[in-house]
Amino acid sequence: VQLQASGGGLVQAGDSLRLSCVASGRSFSSYTMGWFRQAPGKERESVAAISWSGTRNYANSEKGRFIISRDNAKNTVYLHMHSLKPEDTAVYYCAAKYYGSASYEIGDYDYWGQGTLVTVSS
Repeated sequence: VQLQASGGGLVQAGDSLRLSCVASGRSFSSYTMGWFRQAPGKERESVAAISWSGTRNYANSEKGRFIISRDNAKNTVYLHMHSLKPEDTAVYYCAAKYYGSASYEIGDYDYWGQGTLVTVSS
């Protein structure tokens, strides 16, 4: 599986942004997908995940502001981000694993996209 993330950019605090991640290959509906982010000087952290069956999990700080969704017909997973804050500034990565739960663990994911940069100005 190859993943291509897009949709990042420079926005102001309070704005919304939608990230997309398109997966190549077949059987996208069999993959659990996750969004992670890495801010400058910090470790990569989980943002949200959606299982192959549609179960969603969110990191605590993003609950209520971020929504993960998937469109299996388009082989795409989305991250809808609202009320963005400067501390949301990071490179956002999508990741995939075959079946499994909507995990937060980086090591659980087998495939990674190249990342898309989100910069939130105050």
